[in-house]
Amino acid sequence: MGSTAAEAADLRARREAVVREHMEAENALDFDRALSTFDHPRYELMATGQVFDGPEEVMGYYRTTREAFPDQRNENVVLRHADDAVIAEFDLKGTHLGPYLGFPPTGKSFTCRMAALFLFEGDRIVCERVYFDLTTIAAQLGLLGEVAKLAEPAG
Repeated sequence: MGSTAAEAADLRARREAVVREHMEAENALDFDRALSTFDHPRYELMATGQVFDGPEEVMGYYRTTREAFPDQRNENVVLRHADDAVIAEFDLKGTHLGPYLGFPPTGKSFTCRMAALFLFEGDRIVCERVYFDLTTIAAQLGLLGEVAKLAEPAG
């Protein structure tokens, strides 16, 4: 039997609360709490093709990105709902103070509008799929030419 409108609204509210908890935990650098919002931790970064699957890989992603951008944070969050997902639009901000993707720190800051699909099974996240424009970030960090070289075909 299908769910009632009240059950659907309750599931939507629980999912939204989980996403807000997840994003707040990331801002607070409370990565154990962020991991606890997942049924199975998984990040897919569409601009770079990176996938981090499982608790160890996701924790490594958190550590690496916060070493590079210790003040990384999400702001201006807008949430939208789909049948099996919560879609978050937000501004990601940070200052490049450590090595990242092989690039030494520039000391420059960035702001990039992003969208993340938080995919759910029930009321637990099973994947965060993040869409963003790497060129926007690279230009603000003074790395546009360097990042463009990564995209050139070998040969």
